[in-house]
Amino acid sequence: MATSTSALNLKNLWQPSVFWLTFAGAGLLRPAPGTWGSLAALAVWWLGLSDLPALVQLVLALTYGLVSWWVCARFLQRSQLHDEPQIVADEVAGLWLALAMVPAVWWLAGLVFALFRVLDIVKPSIIGWCDRSLKGGLGVMADDLVAGLGAGLTGALIALFI
Repeated sequence: MATSTSALNLKNLWQPSVFWLTFAGAGLLRPAPGTWGSLAALAVWWLGLSDLPALVQLVLALTYGLVSWWVCARFLQRSQLHDEPQIVADEVAGLWLALAMVPAVWWLAGLVFALFRVLDIVKPSIIGWCDRSLKGGLGVMADDLVAGLGAGLTGALIALFI
């Protein structure tokens, strides 16, 4: 595999790791690939996962996150890349984790999406520590999972009052 970001492009989308890590190409969209990946994750959740029981959603989100950690770690090792913007499997796992904690109410899902994006971009507190301190596949995935946990818990707290 190439040792530049050219490994994460449309031409290589047929490769399973590129397909997985870019969430079927959503991470190749510009500008703001993380937001595009999150929007794709929101659409998949709304159309296919939101009616599932919360525990099933949680298991799916965590399983997706663990598989993504493994795929990402192997890909980064082979390609000599780091946390490239085209890799959006971390946003998908983090947002699905957040959304698993709230009921499928359109405005609440939108609020959780927005909060997740803010936490993922600003990276306050432990989210920033994960981003700066952890390396490899774990480093790519951890900050988004923590951001998802924060956004989901906030959304769940709001849902208690609706």
